[in-house]
Amino acid sequence: MRPPIEFKFDSLDERPVDAESMRGKTTVMAFVTTGSLPAQAQVDFLAAMAKHDADRVNYAVVALEPRENRELVEIYRKSLALTFPVAMADAQTLAGASAFGDMSVVPVTVVLDREGRIVWRVDGRVVKSDELRRVLRRQ
Repeated sequence: MRPPIEFKFDSLDERPVDAESMRGKTTVMAFVTTGSLPAQAQVDFLAAMAKHDADRVNYAVVALEPRENRELVEIYRKSLALTFPVAMADAQTLAGASAFGDMSVVPVTVVLDREGRIVWRVDGRVVKSDELRRVLRRQ
């Protein structure tokens, strides 16, 4: 079994997006860019899911954007009325060199188990709620 991964992203608000704060609950993370319509669709699915199970599942969005786009990401978060944390990716993640791996196609949707291990990942396509809920039921 894979070991838990370590990460710490720069959150847009006071809610941390890091390995320590996510442990203890299953976590769904979407890695997106603000200009991608499929990524926005993925975030919309997560926003709807979070309305029903945010007490049992952590949700987070990580923007694969350079630091100078932080204000754009803030506007993105507000326009989508997201209730869960949004963070900026670090340079290592942007380069595809973090524990999350290649980020050359978006969206990337990742599920971490309660211990913080990557247990499921989909690249480059929108994962609808029913598929994601099947994955979450196995955790």
